[in-house]
Amino acid sequence: MLEWFFIGLAVALGGGSGGTEKGAQAEAAPGYIAEDQTPTGKFTTAAEIKPIVEATRGNWVAVREYEGQDWLYLSHLLAWRCGMHEFRVGVNGGPLEVWEMPPCQLETATPNAITPETVIYRTFPPGSVESVEVEILYDDLDTAAGQFERNEVLIP
Repeated sequence: MLEWFFIGLAVALGGGSGGTEKGAQAEAAPGYIAEDQTPTGKFTTAAEIKPIVEATRGNWVAVREYEGQDWLYLSHLLAWRCGMHEFRVGVNGGPLEVWEMPPCQLETATPNAITPETVIYRTFPPGSVESVEVEILYDDLDTAAGQFERNEVLIP
């Protein structure tokens, strides 16, 4: 039932191309090829996940002050990783680095599920994460990017 909700959301949002930078495809994707975009119903293609990822842009990252450190979470993007080739993350204007993603579990009913061994956060010194930049490379070679200030993504 939930699948139909997300399919309806994807259709209503018109495919989610609003936040993509289609002109940058070739430069952003050396070594990658566009994958088949036939809908699977399991949200494993860019065509299926882009509308949802774009509609939930404010949830891409979160910062939490915990155990005397800043914890930077990217669990939301990891939960929609099937349909992405990669995403890169930069902190405080630093270089963008590829965040390791576990493989999709295509043989299961929930290919995007986050397994216990998946690293969903990184830690930083307390109060040090002021801004986070994210670039997504979808498996159709479209890209999306976002920049987030600490006060926008800080978990109370």
